[in-house]
Amino acid sequence: MDINFNKNEDHNKLLVTELTKRFAKVKLGGGKSRIEKHHSKGKMTARERIDYLLDSHSNSIEIAAFAGEGMYADHGGCPSGGVVVKMGYVKGKQCIVVANDATVKAGAWFPITAKKNLRAQEIAIENKLPIIYLVDSAGVYLPLQDEIFPDKEHFGRIFRNNAIMSSLGITQIAAVMGSCVAGGAYLPIMSDEALIVDKTGSIFLAGSYLVKAAIGESIDNETLGGATTHCEISGVTDYKAKDDKDALDTIKNIVDKIGDFDKAGYNRTESIKPIEKPEDIFGILPKSRAEQYDMYEIINRLVDNSEFDEYKAGYGQTLITAYARIDGWAVGIVANQRKLVKTKKGEMQFGGVIYNDSADKATRFIANCNQKKIPLVFLQDVTGFMVGSKSEHGGIIKDGAKMVNAVSNSVVPKFTIIIGNSYGAGNYAMCGKAYDPRLIVAWPSAELAVMSGNSAAKVLLQIEKASLEKQGETFTKEKEDALYNEIKSRYDSQVSPYYAASRIWTDAIINPLDTRTWISMGIEAANHAPIEKPFNLGVIQV
Repeated sequence: MDINFNKNEDHNKLLVTELTKRFAKVKLGGGKSRIEKHHSKGKMTARERIDYLLDSHSNSIEIAAFAGEGMYADHGGCPSGGVVVKMGYVKGKQCIVVANDATVKAGAWFPITAKKNLRAQEIAIENKLPIIYLVDSAGVYLPLQDEIFPDKEHFGRIFRNNAIMSSLGITQIAAVMGSCVAGGAYLPIMSDEALIVDKTGSIFLAGSYLVKAAIGESIDNETLGGATTHCEISGVTDYKAKDDKDALDTIKNIVDKIGDFDKAGYNRTESIKPIEKPEDIFGILPKSRAEQYDMYEIINRLVDNSEFDEYKAGYGQTLITAYARIDGWAVGIVANQRKLVKTKKGEMQFGGVIYNDSADKATRFIANCNQKKIPLVFLQDVTGFMVGSKSEHGGIIKDGAKMVNAVSNSVVPKFTIIIGNSYGAGNYAMCGKAYDPRLIVAWPSAELAVMSGNSAAKVLLQIEKASLEKQGETFTKEKEDALYNEIKSRYDSQVSPYYAASRIWTDAIINPLDTRTWISMGIEAANHAPIEKPFNLGVIQV
């Protein structure tokens, strides 16, 4: 081991330690005092409910844990978007579970809450996975109602998706374990089956105070919309549970009887751990995003038996295309090579940059994976496409467009791991969020932006400097440095993986050692949804 390996290892392990600390804080939701208050009502927290529901000693992954981080400071914050979403197993069946966190503003819906719920439903729809809602919410957060109520991707889309999933035969089960008011009351009742917890669960379009104000009727909430009312009078709910655990046990029994699903048929054999130590990733991955490294060394620590079959190994070498297995699943890998490479023509190509030949190779490889029904895994560490007269004359835009076309029209499931840089059009070509990966996650080392903080700061500095000089201001070296540092600091905060995760541009920030689990569970989920249309590139420039 050399000194650089040790420095890299220390740096990357510190990033994972920071991730662990930040996640521990997020898991507290509204804080310890609110958790204690929640418990005093005889209720479990959102995370306790999910942990009890999911099979013990089985894998699970959490979607958008950092949603809302750093947002809504003027409103007291919204940890994890006020809702917990996990993919896991109930009685051996893979499911999506969505649980309102009533310790965060009584489970009220912020704009990011709606976005996170829609993402959970999107995953369920794409993969035809059963989805379970554990409802405990005060409804829309009124101070921000204009950002959550009327638009296409707002609150109402949730109920539209309920109806669409029902028509697609995707199982939906809802348990009302606390408040369920106003428009939110439709979510459990548009599910296939609905449960309600006695004395703590309630469902109504308007609570007792609003009823009194609107029509003058005096009535308490329990009589208006409690468990007895809805299970024995209105018939709105299907099961009455005595407490949270009873409700969750009932859900387990319902899921246990769901029939088998039609399979997409993705190839899987026995899982084999990598021969190369996955922990070495921490020493291989450079501390600086500008440094070069060998992506083959990362791949060797992610794939089964540390072996893969490379496609067009000697051509377009700034992109690696290879067939491999991850946890037994056959995959096609498209990865940015981060080493400076020398072509057969004797030319040097920068690592992390997509050239004409590498884009052309990736297009062909993606088509082959679609032909063979092999899921695609994108390992991103990309600064963009090559620029300059040589590339432009060689048709880089045309070759880049072919690759983007192939990614866009791919019908096999795609999974994206952002290892390092994810800049500009490189993000798009390497299956960024806009290109519908089934799951997209970032390592703590990731950066997402139009360009690096250093490059952006230089561009913005020149613009700012020219503007100030027009106004007659003189520029000293000290003043220029101060302005540069101010701009770079502001920009760097936006390229952080936490900035992206808070806005659900990615599904999670993960420990690199968890990458195999995420990909494997993602492909297993995708196997619930047979491919329904043929692969077709459409019209492309050749």
